Amino acid sequence: MKKLSIFNIVFLITLTVTSCGDNFLDKEPKNTVDPETSVTDSVAVAMANGCYRTLQSSNMYNQRLWTLDIVAGNSIVGAGGGTDGLETVQASNFTEGSDNGMALYMWRSPWVGIGQCNILITDLEGKTMDALQKRCLGEAYFLRAHYYYVLVRLYGGVPLRLTPYNPGKPTAIARSSAEEVYRQIRSDCQKAIDILPAKSEYDSKNVGRASKDAAMTMMADMYLTLAPDHPEYYQHVVNLCDSVTALGYDLSKCDFAANFDATVNNGPESIFEVQYSGDTEYDFWGNNPQSSWLSTFMGPRNSDFVAGSYGWNQPTQEFMSQWEDGDKRKDLTVLYAGCPDFDGKTYKSSYSYTGYNVRKFLVPKRISPEYNTSPANFVVYRYADVLLMKAEALNEQGKTDEAAVPLNIVRKRAGLDAVSGLTQSEMRDKIIHERRMEFAFEGYRWFDMIRLNHGNYALKFLKSIGKTNVTKDRLLFPIPQTERDANPLMKQNPGY
Repeated sequence: MKKLSIFNIVFLITLTVTSCGDNFLDKEPKNTVDPETSVTDSVAVAMANGCYRTLQSSNMYNQRLWTLDIVAGNSIVGAGGGTDGLETVQASNFTEGSDNGMALYMWRSPWVGIGQCNILITDLEGKTMDALQKRCLGEAYFLRAHYYYVLVRLYGGVPLRLTPYNPGKPTAIARSSAEEVYRQIRSDCQKAIDILPAKSEYDSKNVGRASKDAAMTMMADMYLTLAPDHPEYYQHVVNLCDSVTALGYDLSKCDFAANFDATVNNGPESIFEVQYSGDTEYDFWGNNPQSSWLSTFMGPRNSDFVAGSYGWNQPTQEFMSQWEDGDKRKDLTVLYAGCPDFDGKTYKSSYSYTGYNVRKFLVPKRISPEYNTSPANFVVYRYADVLLMKAEALNEQGKTDEAAVPLNIVRKRAGLDAVSGLTQSEMRDKIIHERRMEFAFEGYRWFDMIRLNHGNYALKFLKSIGKTNVTKDRLLFPIPQTERDANPLMKQNPGY
């Protein structure tokens, strides 16, 4: 029998798409839809809903992407010993090989999402559509761009498959260059911007869907990633950030803690987040997880703070030393000896190998009574990111005094003094520090590190904290060996 790679198998899997109920936030699937069915409004919505499913998986935002903060050196694996978390330990020590489980799992899931998006795009693109179908098409463009954006930053150039899998055609496909992948991301993102409504235009049932706001934020993020090689992109970042702000965002009216409050989901600062319902009918390890596991993973081991309490993600002493005096975010982000009680419980440093645990994502038992009942969404993009992206882009254009304005908006909310009179280099350091503290354990840090100064920032920092095995080649993950075995056209990244 001819071997199929994971890349190709997932396209076989996506030939049926699970539908969600009328309420987008009600994740219970109601039926399945054959993509060859006539694309009515209900079918288009069902297929669009299926495009979101992969985001919820343990291989993406329910585990693997936030564990990149461990690889980035913000924290360590606080697992139960033995082989528990070994793949992440290897990745964080830069000793992983092409058989590494973390590399494999992060590779697999985006392709499933891409396959689902391809089906919907192929069925609707170029055809006469009503407003609802057009919106569904815009969601598919946004999500396909997002899945590819995750892949290209983790692995470099990857295969570009933009049509549904055809069993009658060869399955092997070669890698495109990173430049070609980014070109496709930019195209899809622009189409999403042109089609999608603003978040404010969605009703309460659909507010969690991709929006114009989200597409512009992702486009700004992408331009910022590419700008070291294309300085003209910094102005694109500024323009896109201003366009997001013009949609009505105001950080002074946004509560930092609300971004991580399971009772607030899709709040005023949120631009795009992965939706969870807390429905226990679907298993965490299955293909339709509806409960967030961040609280279970983060909760201090043996503490009874939250349901589950695996204590998996433990901040380092080096990270804890970075807090400025008076930073209000500290007590909302981490647990440490002497910190304010959590839900009436006092933290002990003995709960952790490092003496610290993550607090940001914890959900009290009165809201999530069991390990698999958390309805807390995971925020992918929020407005503070827009402000700090704008600050960085302005500073790189030599407009350092102007850069202080959006930076100080973020610092003011955190209870910190405004900065002024900095050199460009000092401002650069201040902005990346601010990003590290503002978005701690949200999966930002790794991507920030590898884009700065063509990866040299990451190398310098990681070596400074004792990660002596890191090399520039290892700022990309290896292509899984199972994929290469099945696909002879798939070449390995250098250094593996």
